[in-house]
Amino acid sequence: MHLRAKPWAADWLAAHSDIVIDQERATAQIGQWQALFDKEQPIHVEIGSGKGQFILGMALAHPEINYIGMEIQETAIAIAARKSFDQVGKLPNLRYIYGNGNGVETYFEKAEVAKLYLNFSDPWPKTRHESRRLTYKSFLKSYEAILPANGEVEFKTDNRHLFEYSMVSFMDYGMRWTTEDYTLDLHADADKVDGNVETEYEQKFMAKGQPIYKIKAHF
Repeated sequence: MHLRAKPWAADWLAAHSDIVIDQERATAQIGQWQALFDKEQPIHVEIGSGKGQFILGMALAHPEINYIGMEIQETAIAIAARKSFDQVGKLPNLRYIYGNGNGVETYFEKAEVAKLYLNFSDPWPKTRHESRRLTYKSFLKSYEAILPANGEVEFKTDNRHLFEYSMVSFMDYGMRWTTEDYTLDLHADADKVDGNVETEYEQKFMAKGQPIYKIKAHF
């Protein structure tokens, strides 16, 4: 997702630094993220939050969990955070990181994050760009470094090639799943779609009749 720069974004982010943590502050926050929330609860992180529809929906649906949306684009993170703030104010269980998802172990310590979400990540289809895919082995190593034993990565995509690549990458890395943990058509599976929170991209692809692939993989 590449968005046109918004002239208000930088000033808004600066004025709401209690909601959006920049990359420098995020690296200094390692091991202390619970202090930014009203309650100490499990922390779930979405890498690549885009305009924030998913992470806001999850935070509203699950007040018993603390959520962090991570996004590298200034415009995207500003839109996501401002939309949330304008709709519901400062939620007690939702914060954002304006930073790069590559190297999340520099932001969180082992087991500080209970679960990760990867939603509609860039598929980087060219072979020479394989290492940029968020399910490439170097990224999986970073995820393992911040999740607890048996920690979970939940992955959704519209891209069949990326889905198949990711399943192989998970397996090669030693991650595991059962037939109950994945679907080739999320919205045609009544059991798995129950409680599903949709992203902007998800709604776009559904409108075109494209299936949504999903897997929950565990270390």
